[in-house]
Amino acid sequence: MQQAGSSGSEMEVTWEDQQKINQFSRLNNRFHELEDEIKLAKETNDNLEDASNELILTDDDIVRFQIGEVFAHIPKDEVETRIEQMKEVTSKNLEKLEEEKESIVAQMDELKKILYGKFKDSINLEED
Repeated sequence: MQQAGSSGSEMEVTWEDQQKINQFSRLNNRFHELEDEIKLAKETNDNLEDASNELILTDDDIVRFQIGEVFAHIPKDEVETRIEQMKEVTSKNLEKLEEEKESIVAQMDELKKILYGKFKDSINLEED
């Protein structure tokens, strides 16, 4: 982000303007963190779905289930229940992350309108 341009007249940046620019920067950082968290949550969801599908195909009554660094032999029914619970938690988390991302995008758009309205081409709030 740049604040003052070399073309044309210099625009005074007030304390309030600087606060808006700082807020935009914090929102932008959180936006990128959320994108990474959403990607990870989607991968986790996909892995849980794959595990659930593999479990359907197995004929074994007892299956190996990883708990932390250890594999335990657990009844298939219990593993199915655990995977479903994990999928539910991950889906809710993903939904929460997506909602936060939407909120941040809306706040960033509002700040862009205000800052571009005042500074025109003297400020750059876009990703390169």
